[in-house]
Amino acid sequence: MGRLNGARATFEASGDKVNVAILGAGRIAHTMADTLVKMAASSDYGTLIHPYAVAARDLDRAEAFAGQWGFDKAYGSYEELVADPNVDLVYIATPHSLHAEQAILCMQAGKNVLVEKSFTANAAQAREALDVAKQTGMLCAEAIWTRYMPSRQMINDIIASGEIGEVKAASANLCYPVADKARMTDPACAGGALLDVGVYPLNFLDMAIGADHGRVIDRIDTSMTPWPATGVDAQNSTTLYYTDGTMATATSSMLVASDRNGTVWGNKGYLVVTNINNPSRIDVYGNDHEIKRSINVPTQLTGYEYEVADAANALLDGQIECAAMPHADTLRIMELMDSLRERWDLKYPFES
Repeated sequence: MGRLNGARATFEASGDKVNVAILGAGRIAHTMADTLVKMAASSDYGTLIHPYAVAARDLDRAEAFAGQWGFDKAYGSYEELVADPNVDLVYIATPHSLHAEQAILCMQAGKNVLVEKSFTANAAQAREALDVAKQTGMLCAEAIWTRYMPSRQMINDIIASGEIGEVKAASANLCYPVADKARMTDPACAGGALLDVGVYPLNFLDMAIGADHGRVIDRIDTSMTPWPATGVDAQNSTTLYYTDGTMATATSSMLVASDRNGTVWGNKGYLVVTNINNPSRIDVYGNDHEIKRSINVPTQLTGYEYEVADAANALLDGQIECAAMPHADTLRIMELMDSLRERWDLKYPFES
C-alpha cells in the first residue's frame, strides 16, 4: 500500500497532505501544476493537496518546471520519481502510447496514479494497467475531467426531471485545428483525432444519454478521413444506436474548429451544453425553440481540481478506483474506441 492509502483517520489527525507529483513536463503538465498550486492555496482543498514533485526525461527541464511552480522536488527520470517514498499520487501527463507502461511503473512502486485521457492507447493496455491496480491495491483513475465536474450531475438532473420530455436523440462535437502538433499525426504516439479530442464527445454521450441512464449500444455506424501522410484519423463521425431506439452522433476533428456543443433532444424540448470539453452553460429550450432558462456552471479553479480531489479522497479511503470514473467506465470507452478503429482499419504500429 502507499504512504496514505486507507489512512484517512491518521491523515486528518496529523494534518498531513496528499503529495501530488507530475510525470511529464509538457503543456498539460503545466495546466495541472497551476491547478495544484491553486488548490493548495484554496480553502476548499488547502488541507488536502500539496504540489510536491515533477519528473521529466531531462533534469534541467524538470528543475525549471519545479522552480516555476514552487514544487519541492525535481527528477530527471521517472524511476527516480517513483522511488521517492513521499510521493502519494502521480498524475501522468505524457502521450497516450506511454500511459500504460508508466502507470504500471508507478503502481508497482507503490504509487497511486491519475492517468490523463485517453487512459491508454487501446483496451488491451487498459486491462493490463487495471489488473496491476487490483494486484497492488493502488488507485488507478482516468483523468477525463468532464466526468468529475458538477456539470455532469446538472445535465443528468435536467434530463431526469422530465423538463425536456422523453429523450430519444443527442449529438456532441469537439474539433480543434491541432494537426500541426507532431504527436497528433504520429501513429507511434497513438495520434489522430479520436484519442485526443474524440474521446470527449463519446464520454459526453455516455453520460448524457448512454450508460448513466442505463442504455446499451446496439449498433454503430462510423467513418473517418485519414491524414494523408500517416493514415491516422484526421476527422471522424460516429452514430450510436441504443437498444431502446435512442440515437446519438459524435464528431471530432483535428483539422477545424467547431462550436464544441452537446445537445440532448426530447419530445418536450432540448438542452444545449456550451463546450463539452469544459461546460460553462446549459441552456434549456422548449419545443417552440424559445429558451426557457440558462444555467451557469459553478466557478472553478481550472476544472482539473475535481479529478484531483476525487483521486485524493479515493486513495485515502483505500479505493483503487474513483466513483466518478470507475474502471468499468474507462474500459467501456476504450473498447468503444477500439471498435471504431477496427471499423476504420486503423492500427498503431505497436499493435501489429
